Amino acid sequence: MLEYSPSVAGAAFACVPVWPGLFTPDITPQPEFNGETRTAMTANTEMGAEPQRLSDLTVEQKRCGMAAWLGWLFDGLDSYLYVLVAAPFVAELLHTKDKQSIGNHAAFIQAAFLIGWALGGAAFGWVGDRFGRSRTMAITILTYALFTGFSAFAWDWKSLLVFRFISALGIGGEWAAGSSLVAETWPKKWRTWASAGLQSAYQLGIIAATFSYFLMADTNPRWVFLIGAAPALLTFWIRKQIPEPDEWHEARKKVEHKDAGMSALFRGKVLITTIQTVAVCSVALTTTWGYLFWFPQHLRKLPDVALMAAKEQAHYVALASALVMAVAIFGNFFAAGLARKFGYKIATACMFLGGFITLYLTYGPNGPKDHITILYYIPWAHFFVQGVFGLFPLYIPPLFPTMLRTKGAGFSYNFGRVVAAAGTVIFGLKSPLKDLAGLSHAMVLVGMVYIPGILIAFMIPEPAKE
Repeated sequence: MLEYSPSVAGAAFACVPVWPGLFTPDITPQPEFNGETRTAMTANTEMGAEPQRLSDLTVEQKRCGMAAWLGWLFDGLDSYLYVLVAAPFVAELLHTKDKQSIGNHAAFIQAAFLIGWALGGAAFGWVGDRFGRSRTMAITILTYALFTGFSAFAWDWKSLLVFRFISALGIGGEWAAGSSLVAETWPKKWRTWASAGLQSAYQLGIIAATFSYFLMADTNPRWVFLIGAAPALLTFWIRKQIPEPDEWHEARKKVEHKDAGMSALFRGKVLITTIQTVAVCSVALTTTWGYLFWFPQHLRKLPDVALMAAKEQAHYVALASALVMAVAIFGNFFAAGLARKFGYKIATACMFLGGFITLYLTYGPNGPKDHITILYYIPWAHFFVQGVFGLFPLYIPPLFPTMLRTKGAGFSYNFGRVVAAAGTVIFGLKSPLKDLAGLSHAMVLVGMVYIPGILIAFMIPEPAKE
């Protein structure tokens, strides 16, 4: 087996592309963009009429939507690759077959990833408000793409933890920048459906990760991470084709830097919004990431799956993952429909209740124990557990003032990942993750978080009428 050392990753760092304008603030709106007359970048046209169809959007609005959608697609790809190969890759790095040790170390790496995601959301949220949404998207995508690729060259579990942590910084930052970009450029009345569409891109990225894993089932699990380096190419297109929103430019001229720092999230009326969004996101993220991380491991522990050859196991897990992600996309639009008809409070509470019920039915004492029957249960669990995230991309950013929008959304949404990281470790330590019963117990515990979550859902703010 080849040996991997820090020098491999060190050499890769030397190849990181840096080009003029990536980190230079652009605070003055330009009359032209790439030789074309700049059209309105706000949700309304200059004549004041709201677009009624996709064809009514300006070229720049379409590009902004596509950039954010692709950014979220690759978020899903890069965030889920580790989940699929965690057990075999960590076992290789630890040089052990002790399942409890493998499970614990894998959970710590995932916890570091979630913490990095949270810190990236806060740090790059400040960058997004200070230097612009488009520029921040380019930086964050470049970050998570490169360090996901570097994960293929991890030489021990600690180096993998560091690479996953840094890649998560970029993924957390891209979430806030991408959602703010769409919130400021697309029609407000499309908010619920556009939000579900963005979240669906993330799940399509997860499906892309599962098919990559399926096709590479015969290779060393580490090489799957090389697929995650591909999004780096997207950054060149973003920097060339995506201008900053007019709404950001206007707010940038009116607000002094001292009034738009991180501390502004904890003052006055904004503080209440910050606390409420942190609370509801903490519940959603703790349950979702505990479930996403453990459900592939649970599938491998099913008695009939455990008897399969390694390649057959990989194919089964990949296909099951693709199935549930496809169903979760329908959950996004179901949640969006509830929000449009009944409001975000009721929609969130209903999705939490559905998640609690379906997790218990799937992993409780009477849950399915074979690889066919469980396929009738897990799609419904993902429908609710993941579907609630169809609400958040364009619900959270508009709750904050323009010059606090990216940092507010980034901090509030991603701070929940710190709670999720703690939950992954705590629930894991309280359950023997080495067997089927332990993993089932962990996911029932995760589902219990929805009980206080339902109460929290009725306290969250409703955005201004669309």
